Amino acid sequence: MEQITDHTFITSRLISWYNEHKRDLPWRATSDPYLVWLSEVILQQTRVAQGWNYYLRFVDRFPDVQSLAEAEEEEVLKLWQGLGYYTRARNLHAAAIQITHDFDGKFPSDYTHILSLKGVGKYTAAAIASIAFQEPYAVVDGNVFRVLSRLFAIETPIDTTAGKKTISELAQLLIHPDQPGTYNQAIMDFGAMVCTPSQPKCSDCPLQDFCKAYELREVSLFPVTSRKVAIRNRYFNYFYIIQGGFTFIQKRSESDIWKNLYEFPLVETTEAVDFPALSQTDAFTQLFPKEISLTVDHCHNAKHQLSHQILHTKFYKVELPEGVTFNPPESIIRIEEKDLANYPVSRLTEKYLELI
Repeated sequence: MEQITDHTFITSRLISWYNEHKRDLPWRATSDPYLVWLSEVILQQTRVAQGWNYYLRFVDRFPDVQSLAEAEEEEVLKLWQGLGYYTRARNLHAAAIQITHDFDGKFPSDYTHILSLKGVGKYTAAAIASIAFQEPYAVVDGNVFRVLSRLFAIETPIDTTAGKKTISELAQLLIHPDQPGTYNQAIMDFGAMVCTPSQPKCSDCPLQDFCKAYELREVSLFPVTSRKVAIRNRYFNYFYIIQGGFTFIQKRSESDIWKNLYEFPLVETTEAVDFPALSQTDAFTQLFPKEISLTVDHCHNAKHQLSHQILHTKFYKVELPEGVTFNPPESIIRIEEKDLANYPVSRLTEKYLELI
């Protein structure tokens, strides 16, 4: 890679662009580290338009670390419902408790201690430290990888140790020593608004004259990656069981997707199966012994895309006569159907409930 001589011009150009074009976002009006942290966690893997209302709801319900730490995890998950990547919510709650125990309820004020919080990685720690405390730590996320790999035509794959090291060093070199928070927000906005993954606005780019990829007419080739992520297909068969005014749900507890969220009783199969084949599986007969008479009202098919998984799902509505004794596994609990809305569920289940 060529020696970088114009990094100060790139930095000042980015900040000038940001001051003129920055997005008016609610968390931009504060340097409160708790609110900066909350916004950063919500916006991980989430579009700004989607995260906006979640941020406002969280601030309204949990205006400070103490109120979040005192909440039950289930309430936090319910408020997070529909946002996905629920580990973020569990870590957010755990870190709030950690702050009350380890830092006397005061949000830590330096990068190293911020990094020690549950679920906080280098990117989030750098964002909080720079925005709230003006510490000169550069953020490195997908936007930064894309912008810098194009600016300097970096051919080293960004998903390798060498590629990550190169980008991180460049990011730190470019950060403004007196305005680190402004610079970090500038490059993130720039990646989201101008140097986008597809159809970047090169004709409007204030860094066009510095961009090596643009000079080579190869912007679409950057960033370079070394491999594709394997996508896993899974097959979920849910049973929305109605018995009188009651229904049945279970809590996901294993280290898998949607941990600690609730769902209808589930039989997962290795491939798509119809109901006759499903009813012959051991998991089905453990849930519904053969002596129980079932009325299957309807079946709803849904396909749900996660980052590395595709869920092929079927929802069966099953009605049981009120007089029939139904003894499901201990993990399945009986609740009043009207109380179903009080339990945190995945967006997949939420969409089904909206449908019916």
